[in-house]
Amino acid sequence: MTPPRAQTVGDLGERALLARIFTALAGSSRALVGPGDDAAVLAVPDGRVVVSTDTLVHGPDFRLAWSSGFDLGWKAAAVNLADIAAMGARPTALLVALALPDDTDVAFVEELARGLRAACDELAPGSAVEGGDLTASDTLTIAVTVLGVLDGSGPVLRSGARPGDTVAVAGALGAAARGLAVLFDRFRDGAGVPVAVDDSALTAEERADVRAQLRPAPPIALGPVAARAGATAMMDVSDGLLLDARRMAEASGVRIDLDPALDEALDEIALRGGEDHALLACFAPGAALPDGFRPIGRVHAREGHDETDASGAVTVAGAPATGPGGWDPHRDWDAARG
Repeated sequence: MTPPRAQTVGDLGERALLARIFTALAGSSRALVGPGDDAAVLAVPDGRVVVSTDTLVHGPDFRLAWSSGFDLGWKAAAVNLADIAAMGARPTALLVALALPDDTDVAFVEELARGLRAACDELAPGSAVEGGDLTASDTLTIAVTVLGVLDGSGPVLRSGARPGDTVAVAGALGAAARGLAVLFDRFRDGAGVPVAVDDSALTAEERADVRAQLRPAPPIALGPVAARAGATAMMDVSDGLLLDARRMAEASGVRIDLDPALDEALDEIALRGGEDHALLACFAPGAALPDGFRPIGRVHAREGHDETDASGAVTVAGAPATGPGGWDPHRDWDAARG
């Protein structure tokens, strides 16, 4: 017997689909005026808002064969929440725009909404989806804007690192990259097309790595903690430790030396992989690191600093770090790989 065809967003239409999404999000709003009006109205206690946005596109950023709706909702929230935390701010609200193919299952969209809500509840309690937009597209796209507040402190910029500072990190490094390698190596057919993940074919360590890729759990709460502890610079490690440390070093006009002797987890995958969304921070010499942060290097003066030359901005155990060392979607995305 042929199973009944699943209801799609094309069958349901925008108004009814929004009602399903609001049901999945019900009770989570913290806004003065939440979802359902032309715009949300939010309270801003100290008059400043921290804002970041990120887009996930089917193909370069995720594969439907590997990710459930819940996974995608969770990841879309998590990667944006991490950017707010990296400024030393506390996330408060998310605005989510979905571009959906008409044949997308309604149940998938409901699960995506539940994933968004769960990530907010678990990673950044007090934050919630407060609005967004729906449109049709041939390519599933999730665009999220996150807002946060500073609670009276100043923002922590990537440009504040100074010679002598301790370089530290909170969160995992390398797990998401290992998970992505497992997905590409083990869950594609002979033509290279992604196929569903079979958890039973994975070891416990592989399952943890795949989960880190599909459903990352960055240490959101530690962003404001680092700010209160006096972090001089901070950023989210989204594109690989080497690449993001280079961005921090360039912004600060310094050299960052990463020292594997301080953290045995600083292997090649940890240095060059991305998507763990750990927090990279610098602290003044001799300052006690907040719980959850571990030292991985030190900041040095940049000899012969030239803003047009990125070489020498990051070293590993004193030696120049060569190669791109991170993810660049315009350089690295290869549609032929699935």
